[in-house]
Amino acid sequence: IEDLGYNIAIFGQKTFNGVAILSKYPLDDIQRGIPGFGEDAQARYIEAVTNGVRVASVYVPNGQNVDTEKYIYKLGFLEKLRQHLANTLEYEEAFVIGGDYNIAPADKDVADPKAWHEEVLCSTPERKAFNTLLNLGYHDAFRIHHPEDKIYSWWDYRSQAWPKNEGLRIDHLLLSPQATDRLQITGIDSKPRGKEKASDHAPVWCLLQ
Repeated sequence: IEDLGYNIAIFGQKTFNGVAILSKYPLDDIQRGIPGFGEDAQARYIEAVTNGVRVASVYVPNGQNVDTEKYIYKLGFLEKLRQHLANTLEYEEAFVIGGDYNIAPADKDVADPKAWHEEVLCSTPERKAFNTLLNLGYHDAFRIHHPEDKIYSWWDYRSQAWPKNEGLRIDHLLLSPQATDRLQITGIDSKPRGKEKASDHAPVWCLLQ
């Protein structure tokens, strides 16, 4: 990847988890892990500044089931993320926080809302935690240009969800007000999901001017 001209910042761990940032511009002010969440040994957050934009890659825990310790850990992770994003708003800079949030924010982000009602990824506490990030002043980039579109970013392999287009939109790009002012277009590229041995996620993207 470096031979293609990319600079890389990586935060990974053996077997599980891992996040990264790739840029054709230098990467500065690299932060691995959520500040103030030092007891977290999982590699789920990385942040850097590149070409005048602060960028973060986040991998929110799945949560497994709503009655498990992993679900409690997920909610704790989201609260630490909220605290950090509240602090970074004070920088007053363009900031894009992208990744797998493992949350479908609303029923319109789910092909079959009844089947997923109060299940992990769609439970009320998870959705409230996601909304607290938006209430800080961040914006869901996709919804700015696609306010009602039912377009998904993840299809479960275990239920043949891709052929039936029974997906969920759980991958998001959150933008600070300064990044929102620069947003030109955003979307979800579902084509790679149809390839052989593809990821169960599709790329989510945005273009800033």
